[in-house]
Amino acid sequence: MKSQKSAQTLSFLHRGAPVALRNVPPDRTLLQVLRDDLNLKATKEGCGEGDCGACTVVLAEAVNGQLEYKAINSCIRLAHSVNGMAVWTADDIAAPSIASTGSSGLHPCQEALVQNHGSQCGFCTPGFVMSLFGMYQNNPGGQGITRESAQADLSGNLCRCTGYRPILEAAVTMGGVPLPAECVVDEPATVQALKSIKGKAPSIEGDANYLRPTSLHALLQARALHPKAQLVAGCTDVGLWVTKHHRKFEQVIDVTAARELRRVETYPNHIAIGAAVSLTQAFTALVKERPQLLSFSRRFAGLPVRNSGTLGGNVANGSPIGDSMPLLIALGASVVLMRWRTSGQGGEAVHRELRLEDLYTGYRTNVMRPDELLAWIKVPRPVGGALEKVYKISKRFDDDISAVCLAIQMTIQDGMVQQVSIGAGGVAATPVRARQTEAALLGQPWNADTVMAAQAALRSEFQPISDMRASANYRQTVLGNLLQRFWLESQGTTAINLESLNSVEALA
Repeated sequence: MKSQKSAQTLSFLHRGAPVALRNVPPDRTLLQVLRDDLNLKATKEGCGEGDCGACTVVLAEAVNGQLEYKAINSCIRLAHSVNGMAVWTADDIAAPSIASTGSSGLHPCQEALVQNHGSQCGFCTPGFVMSLFGMYQNNPGGQGITRESAQADLSGNLCRCTGYRPILEAAVTMGGVPLPAECVVDEPATVQALKSIKGKAPSIEGDANYLRPTSLHALLQARALHPKAQLVAGCTDVGLWVTKHHRKFEQVIDVTAARELRRVETYPNHIAIGAAVSLTQAFTALVKERPQLLSFSRRFAGLPVRNSGTLGGNVANGSPIGDSMPLLIALGASVVLMRWRTSGQGGEAVHRELRLEDLYTGYRTNVMRPDELLAWIKVPRPVGGALEKVYKISKRFDDDISAVCLAIQMTIQDGMVQQVSIGAGGVAATPVRARQTEAALLGQPWNADTVMAAQAALRSEFQPISDMRASANYRQTVLGNLLQRFWLESQGTTAINLESLNSVEALA
């Protein structure tokens, strides 16, 4: 369907120079712009769903006068979302050959891959190069990168040829490779250039087809005026509608520029995570208060997906296999929904708050009005003495979607279960709270008999489906097994899950 709205100009920095592309449709991806419009063929299309990492590029924004770098998947990133940013691809980071000095002109992340034989067929290599480039920029000069941190940051890039040992070796050794002067990013000049391309945002009352308001006030008004527009945040799921379902959007409203929603606020009893906060930033805030969530946070997709995706988008999307919701349900999180209400005085922002598990009404459906959006996620701060654990079961350890996810928060006093909340994913049409199982545990002695009864309750509470990830019987069995694992860990048992194994050492 041809858009009835006016296609806008897309402006960003590439190789330090401004690029302006006119009439870019709202549903055109960044990968399409790079490969088809700018003829930058080094950026590859592999899976088209943000899974393989071949399309990885690096974005930078100026934050408080400094550049913040993020490796992202260009295949599912809408092009207009990078308006006003700097973009680097695998075409951009090497210098021209310097014959007089014998230098290859390669960036250290590229040269380290060459020296460590980290490429065979080469299709995935541009994506690895860009993830390495992002690591290099975020760890000045490539210093301080460990095997463990490299493995975590490269989890969103898949390679079918080499195995990962030589690529990890490139990551940890690139800091010792000389950086050609022509490869240095002039950050002050880039920050200044970004200021020069910051154009005026299109009027929310006009017929612009991609709206990215910079304030919550303007965002709520835009939603009120255009309730049928497609809302996007990180677009890591809506992007699949474009690449896999070939959906077309006449108009898009992007929440990620609203400055009020780009921050995490800390209060005495909770933290409030704005809907525009990336998954990377959101998990950083959660892990700061709950260090035991670090492993789970790294298993939530790969880093490029976490850098683009938002916690608010994940929650609002409501996928039954979205990993954040079971955790947030168990932690007692709530959501704040907001809309713009017109009145005789011009209008006002109104809000309502509800528990996260009460947001959903069915498969990818919720209670939000057409003119309403999810603005904040409020997560209670940890309570001393509470046991908190989240388990993710998937076919692949890294960069995979859950077959089952189970999160548990429990307080035990004098050997009795004083408080318990349990969130589950992959077992129903929505992320759910296991209320029957909670009832079987609450007020009971925390012992093997109670756990056995609760296992039976948990396995019978939901009727999961069989699909490509797991059978219904497997999911029900695993649910009970995970509760048993939680019991064993509460008794001090260790080395009973993959997280207890040092996979980095296994690759040595």
